[in-house]
Amino acid sequence: AERSICLQFYIFRNDETGTGLSELLRQKSREGVRVYLLYDHFGSFGTPRSFWKEMKQAGVHIRASHPFKWTAPFHYVHRDHRKLIVIDSKKAFTGGLNIANEYSGLRLRRRSRGWRDTGIMVEGPVVRELLDTFKRSWTTWGGKRVVLKETGEVKTAKEPNAGIPALPIFVYSRKGRKRMRSLLRYSVENAKTEILLTTAYFTPSRRMIAVLEGAVKRGAKVSLLVPGKSDIPAASYAGRAFFTRLLKSGVDIYTYRGEMLHAKTYLFDQRWSIVGSTNLDYQSLMYNDEGNIGILDSPFAASLRNIFEEDLKNSTHISIISWSRRPFLDKVKEHF
Repeated sequence: AERSICLQFYIFRNDETGTGLSELLRQKSREGVRVYLLYDHFGSFGTPRSFWKEMKQAGVHIRASHPFKWTAPFHYVHRDHRKLIVIDSKKAFTGGLNIANEYSGLRLRRRSRGWRDTGIMVEGPVVRELLDTFKRSWTTWGGKRVVLKETGEVKTAKEPNAGIPALPIFVYSRKGRKRMRSLLRYSVENAKTEILLTTAYFTPSRRMIAVLEGAVKRGAKVSLLVPGKSDIPAASYAGRAFFTRLLKSGVDIYTYRGEMLHAKTYLFDQRWSIVGSTNLDYQSLMYNDEGNIGILDSPFAASLRNIFEEDLKNSTHISIISWSRRPFLDKVKEHF
C-alpha cells in the first residue's frame, strides 16, 4: 500500500496474527499511508482497549460497528460480519477470513492446520463500489469522512473480454438482507444442472429447503458441503436436524474432515458464483451485515469447482442409511 488501507473485519484478535497485522498497520501509518479500521464490537469483544489504543496513537483511524447499548440491548444481535480490505482504491480482498490465528495456521496446538477458508482478490471498477460500501459503513458508526489520496480514476476496460462481470453483494439493512435472500433463492431456482454449496453454518429456513428440493426434482445435482466439526456445536446440530429430509429428497451432503471448514462459496451451473461472508443460516441471512462478490464467468466457476472437488477428497459423503444409524444422543441434540 502506498496511499490508503481500508479494513473491515468481524473478528480482529490480539493474538500473534492480529498483533503482526497491527504492527504492519502502525508502520504504514507512520510512513504516511492513511489507515482506516472498522471492527465489529461483538466479534472482537475479547480484544482489549489497549490494543486499539496503540494503533490509534500511531495514527490508525479506528471505529467499532454495532456497539452494545443498554438502551437497546436486543439490537446487539445485529453484527457486521463483513470482511473487506481495500488497498489504494485499486485492489480489494473479501471472503470468509477474519484476523485471528485459526485463519493463518497459528493455533494453540502448533502441529494442527489452520481453518479452511476462501477469499477473493479483485481489481478494476468493482473496487470503487467496494470502497463506497466501506465509506458508508465508516460514517454510519461515527467515523469522520474518509479522505484518500487519489491518483486518478480507475479506468474501465474498453475491450469486452478484458475483464469479467463482478457484482458486489454487500448488505447492511433489512431491505438489503431481504434482497440477498431473494438472490440466493433465485440462483437455486434457476439452476438447471448443478448447485455446489459450501457453508460454515447451515440452519436453513423451510423455504430454502423447499427450494433445494425443487432443484433436485428439476434434475439439478445439488451438493452441500458443511463442517464435520464446528466451533459452534449448537448451530451444527440445528442444521443437521434437516439432513434426513434433504437426503431423502436427493441432496448430496458431505462433511469436511480435519480442521474447521469456514468457507462460504456458492456455484450454480458452472457459471454463476458467489464468494464472501454469507452463511446459509438464520443469523447471517436475517441479522448480519454481509459482504460477497458475485462472478458471472465460466473459467472462474471452473476454478471454484476444482476447489470444491479438492475439498470433497477430504470429506465424508453421508448416505441415508449411515445417517439413520447415527447415535441416539445426536438425534436428541438435533431435535432440541
